[in-house]
Amino acid sequence: MITRKKLTNYLNGLLNIYDYTDYGPNGLQIEGRTQIKKIAFAVSATAYSVQKAIELQADALIVHHGLFWKFHGPKTLTGAFYKRAAPLVKNDISLFGYHLPLDGHMEVGNAAAIANLLELTDLKPFGDYKGMPTGVSGKFKEKINSKDLASKLEKILDHKVIHSSPNDNDEISSMGIITGGANSDWIMAKRKGLDSYLTGEISEHDWHEAKESNIHFYAGGHNATEQFGVQRLLERMSIDLKDKELEFFYIPSSNPA
Repeated sequence: MITRKKLTNYLNGLLNIYDYTDYGPNGLQIEGRTQIKKIAFAVSATAYSVQKAIELQADALIVHHGLFWKFHGPKTLTGAFYKRAAPLVKNDISLFGYHLPLDGHMEVGNAAAIANLLELTDLKPFGDYKGMPTGVSGKFKEKINSKDLASKLEKILDHKVIHSSPNDNDEISSMGIITGGANSDWIMAKRKGLDSYLTGEISEHDWHEAKESNIHFYAGGHNATEQFGVQRLLERMSIDLKDKELEFFYIPSSNPA
């Protein structure tokens, strides 16, 4: 086993949470039992993932999207929020949430994971939210046709990809990746001289503007692009904490958005 305090310190240190100004708190969000043996991982703290964590008899749930966000403001413990938070408290399960630190991490981050699956080289921190990177950029070993890249991304993400294409015959040599809802950050990819950009969502105006700016914009789904960070974190923890003989579980989500 590992104590809740030691697990908190390990995660906070690994993910460099104090370097980030985020949309909500990173780290321990709900305090559960002090001794932790079974740890569940999910993209988001939803009623579904919480219930699955309970069924797995998890002592802790680690997610990318936690429960508390500045843009939601103060919330009453009612409705959907109650269905997420109350079962964790009742079952004494700790909730850990890591948002931007798990987006931009160069080893276990969402963007880095996709870059590795694409076999990108020359990986560098990419993106900027209040002074900190939120993704990665890299180069393809060999140039790839823009339509073929869309197909490859669909296989990796297991999700339909929207492709804003200035020219379907273009050969792609570089890509910037910021997962999730970084719709407008294709502009940073353009400024960096990259010829393609991947995120989860795309706005109507960005579809037009990216195309007209001669950059290939790929949108592969918010959940789909952010499924890899918690999985990579699970793998890293299974190595770093193997002497603790912990049990790890990944809870997938069927969210198509």
